Amino acid sequence: MKPVPSTAEHARLAEDADRGKNWKRWGPYLAERQWGTVREDYSADGEAWKYFTFEQAESRAYRWGEDGLLGITDRECRLCFALALWNGRDPRLKERLFGLTGPEGNHGEDVKEAYFYTASTPTHSHMRAVYHYPQAEFPYARLREENARRGRNVPEFELEDTGVFAENRYFEVTVEYAKGGPNDILIEISAKNCGPDRAPLHLLPTLWFRNSWSWGCKHDGCELKPRMQQLAPGHVQTHHESLGRFFWEIESAPGRPDPLLFTDNETNATRLFEAENAGPFVKDAFHDYVVRGQTGAVNAKRVGTKVAAHRVLDLAPGETAVMRLRLSAEAEAPGRPFGEGFAQVFAARRAEAEEFYASVLPAGVSAEERNVARQAFAGLLWSKQFYHFVVADWLEGDAKQPPPPAARRQGRNSDWPHLFNRDIISMPDKWEYPWFAAWDLAFHMIPFARIDPHFAKEQLNLFLREWYMHPNGQIPAYEWNFSDVNPPVHAWACWRVYKMTGPRGGRDRLFLARVFQKLVVNFTWWVNRKDPGGRHLFSGGFLGLDNIGVFDRSKPLPTGGQLEQADGTAWMAFYCSTMLAMALELAEEDPAYEDIASKFFEHFVAIADAMNNLGGAGLWHEEDGFYYDQLLIDGKTFPLRLRSAVGIIPLFAVEFIDEARLDRLPGFAKRTRWFLKNRKDLSAHISYLTQGKSGTGLRLLAIPSKERLQRMLRYVFDEKEFLSPYGVRSLSRIYQEQPFVLQAGGQEYRVDYVPGESDSGLFGGNSNWRGPVWFPTNFLLIEALERYHHFYGDSLTVEFPTGSGRQVTLQVAAQELSKRLVKLFLPGAAGERACHGAGGSKTEADRLQGMVLFHEYFHGETGQGLGASHQTGWTALVARLIEGIS
Repeated sequence: MKPVPSTAEHARLAEDADRGKNWKRWGPYLAERQWGTVREDYSADGEAWKYFTFEQAESRAYRWGEDGLLGITDRECRLCFALALWNGRDPRLKERLFGLTGPEGNHGEDVKEAYFYTASTPTHSHMRAVYHYPQAEFPYARLREENARRGRNVPEFELEDTGVFAENRYFEVTVEYAKGGPNDILIEISAKNCGPDRAPLHLLPTLWFRNSWSWGCKHDGCELKPRMQQLAPGHVQTHHESLGRFFWEIESAPGRPDPLLFTDNETNATRLFEAENAGPFVKDAFHDYVVRGQTGAVNAKRVGTKVAAHRVLDLAPGETAVMRLRLSAEAEAPGRPFGEGFAQVFAARRAEAEEFYASVLPAGVSAEERNVARQAFAGLLWSKQFYHFVVADWLEGDAKQPPPPAARRQGRNSDWPHLFNRDIISMPDKWEYPWFAAWDLAFHMIPFARIDPHFAKEQLNLFLREWYMHPNGQIPAYEWNFSDVNPPVHAWACWRVYKMTGPRGGRDRLFLARVFQKLVVNFTWWVNRKDPGGRHLFSGGFLGLDNIGVFDRSKPLPTGGQLEQADGTAWMAFYCSTMLAMALELAEEDPAYEDIASKFFEHFVAIADAMNNLGGAGLWHEEDGFYYDQLLIDGKTFPLRLRSAVGIIPLFAVEFIDEARLDRLPGFAKRTRWFLKNRKDLSAHISYLTQGKSGTGLRLLAIPSKERLQRMLRYVFDEKEFLSPYGVRSLSRIYQEQPFVLQAGGQEYRVDYVPGESDSGLFGGNSNWRGPVWFPTNFLLIEALERYHHFYGDSLTVEFPTGSGRQVTLQVAAQELSKRLVKLFLPGAAGERACHGAGGSKTEADRLQGMVLFHEYFHGETGQGLGASHQTGWTALVARLIEGIS
C-alpha cells in the first residue's frame, strides 16, 4: 500500500480526525428533499407522500431536518444556507428541487431537475455544484400530468422533454464554497444567461435556523430561540446558544447594497390549515414578497430566524454575474471579508483539491477517466446528509403539537423505539432516497475509504452501535421499514475498509475488533431468523433485489411452503467467509479468536455443503449448471429455473486460508485438519480447503468447485445471456424471446427480460432487477474473479465472451468487466455518454458538456442511466474501477 501523501487536504483530514480542528463541522449536509419522508409523516394511514407535500414545504416548518438547493449546514443542522431563485415567471421561488412522488411517477418517485455535483474535497474545504434553471415558467403541472398519463411500459417524461431548455434558454447557476478556516466559509455564486435574449433573474441566497423550538424541550429545543439581525447593510449577525455567534457578509452589488429580507422559520398555519400563526412572520414570506409583491410579508425591523439577500439581475446573452458572500464564526471573522484574501483562498483551495486527487488517482488515468472519477467522488461527498430521527419521540408526538394517531404505536417502525439518529450519514441519493439504506452504505464506504478512511470506518461502526442496531441484532434497513432485510454485506465492507486503509502489519486492529464483536451479534440474528428449517438454506425476502424473483419475495408465497433462496444462502456463506477472515486476522494477536474462527469455518462448510448437496443437489441444478431458488412444499423441492443474479451471487463467497497462518494458529489448524481428514466427501462439489498451485501455500474456500465455477461463467460471459456491452445484466437476456412462465395456484407467473425501467409494480416498481446492470453486484463479481485468479492463476482460463474462441485468465476477465462498466461514463467519438442515453437532444448534450450523472442502475442494452439520477453512492464504485484498470 502506498504511503499517505502529505497534501494540504490530507493535513486537514488528520487535524479533523485528531480533533485538533473541526474541518468537517460544515458541509453539504442539507437534504435535497425533506418533504415526503417517513420521519415528517404524522398521518394515520402512513401515506408520507401525501402528508407533507412539495407545495406545503415552502410554508410548513420541518420537524426533523431541513432541505434546500445545493446548500450547506453544520453537522447538527442548526444554521443552514442555500440558494433561492426566481425567473420572473414561476408561481413560486425555486428554493428546493421538484420531483414526482412515488404515486405520481410512472416508475416511482423521480426528481425533475437539472443539477450536478462537480467538485468536493473530503473536508469540504472546496465544493462546487451547478444548477440549470429554465428561463420559461417551470413546467410543474405538465410534468405531473404527462407522467400520470404514461404507463409503466413507457419511458419517463423528463424536464428536457418539455422543451424548456430549447435554444439554451436557461441560467447556469454555479455555487462554489471554500473554507478559510473550519468556521469561515466563502461562497461564490455565478449566474450565466445561456440563452439568446436578455433575461431577468432574482438571486436570493438564504440563511436560516432549523426550527428546533416549536416541538417542546426533548433532545432539541431546550435552548433559547436563536436569532439573526441586520447590523448594517450587507452585514448580518446570528446567534445560537450552542453554535455561538456568526456573521454573514454580502458583498454589495455595483451601485447599491442588496436589500436583506427577514422572516421566521415558522409554519404559515393560516395558509395551510386556516389556523392561527405563531407570529406575524412565517416561512413562506419571501415567496409573498418577491413573487406576489407583498412587501408587508417580511419583518421591517430586520430580525428573525431566516434571512435572504435579494439581488435582481438583468443578464444579456452570454453574460455572467457573480455574487460573493462569507459566513464566519466570530472568532474567525476576517477584518476585510472581500479583500484580496477572498480570491486567494478560493485559488488555494482549488489548487489543493487538484493536488489531493492527483495523489489519489494513479498517473496512468486518462483525462476523461479522471474527470469521471473526480465527479464520482464529488457526488459521493455531496451526498452526506444530516439525518435526524428519534423513533420514540416520533411515535409519542410532541408536547406543542397535536398528538399522533394511536395506531402508529403498532404501525411502521414501532418495534424500533431505541433508534436515535442524529448524525451525518452517507445517503444513496439526497432527493430520491434522502434516508440511509444499510446495504447501499456498505458499498459507499469502498470509494470513501480511498479519500477519507476515518469517515468510512466511523460510518460502518455507527450502524453497529446500540442506538442503531436492534437489541436482537438486526441492522436497520431504511426508514420506510427498518425491519426490512438487506443483503448482509456490512462485514465485507468492514473487512475491505480495514485492508484498504493501512499497510499489512499497520492496520487499525482496534476498528476491526470493535466491528467484529457486534457483527457476531448480527450474524446470530440472521441464523436464528432466516434459516427456519435449520437446513443451512436461507430465506430473507427481497434482499435488496426488488423484483428479481418469480414472486414478490417479501410476501407469503402464493404456492404455500417456503422459498429457499440461492442469494440468501450465498450471502450467508459470504458473511461466514468474511467473518472467518476477520477472526483469523484477530487471532494472530489474540488466540481467543481461534475458537470463533473455527465456528465460522464450520458454518461456511455447512452452508456450502447444503447449497451443493442437500437432498441430492442442494440449490445446484446439474443439467443447467446453475444455482436456483427452490420451493419447499410438503417436504418436496421444486427448483425455479430462472437464470438471474440470484444464481451468480454464490460466486462471491471465496476466501483463502494461508498454510503459514495455520502454523501460527494451532487450535484452528487442528480443527481444520480434522475436517480435511474426516470430510473428504465435501471436495466433490465445493472448493473445500483445495490446495492451490505449488508454492502459494493457499487453500481455497468457495461454494462452487472448479468445474462448477467454469460452467457458471459460461453463462455469465455469454452475450446472449448475462454479458452486456456495459457489464453483467441482472437477468439473462434469453427471457426476451422465451419468458419464464410458472403456473401455480391457478395463476400464471411470468418473468420477461426487461433491460430498462420496471414494467410492473412488484415491490414498488421504482427499480428493476430483471435485466439492467447494477454496480454493487458487478463490483462483487469482479472482486470474486480477482480472488479466484489469485488462487488458480493461469491454470484456469475461460472463454470471454463465450463463443468467441478467446481464452483469458479470470484476472483479464475481471479487467474486461471493469472496462465495460467504466465505458458507461466515458464520452464516445461524438461526445455522447451511454449513461446519459442515446435519445437526448443536441441541446442536452451541449448543456451537459463534461458533467456526468451517476444513476442507480443502467439499461442492459444501451447503458442509459435509470432510476435515481444522483445515486453516486454505490455508483461511485466506478472511481475504484478506474483506479484498477489504470
